[in-house]
Amino acid sequence: MRMIIAGVLYFALVFGAGFAFGPIHILWVVPRFGTRMAELMETPIMFVVIIVAARWIVRRLALPATTSSRVGMGCVALALMLVAEFTLVLWLRGLSIREYLASRDPVSGTVCNGNLQSQHQIHLQMPK
Repeated sequence: MRMIIAGVLYFALVFGAGFAFGPIHILWVVPRFGTRMAELMETPIMFVVIIVAARWIVRRLALPATTSSRVGMGCVALALMLVAEFTLVLWLRGLSIREYLASRDPVSGTVCNGNLQSQHQIHLQMPK
């Protein structure tokens, strides 16, 4: 049960940070630097958010240092992130999944996917 709570909290912190950065990203950074550069500039910020959130949650909830607990936490967060991305974000932008995937920049999209994978795995590296 603690693993599920940790995953939900992990998702909430990371998605909340991304949602908070969204208006800055869309209204200020994209018009000045373009979509690709804006997404590439946002990636290290979100990576730090991922690391800080994972460390805090693992320590705060005293999540067991077992691989199953930490992978479970990452899977719960990743599943929630994908559901949120493919429902809320697409709804707000008025896109279908096909349009969304077709609109992704190949460079920044690959980096973003790597960042999502790191969200799923970074908590495994947290101290025991």
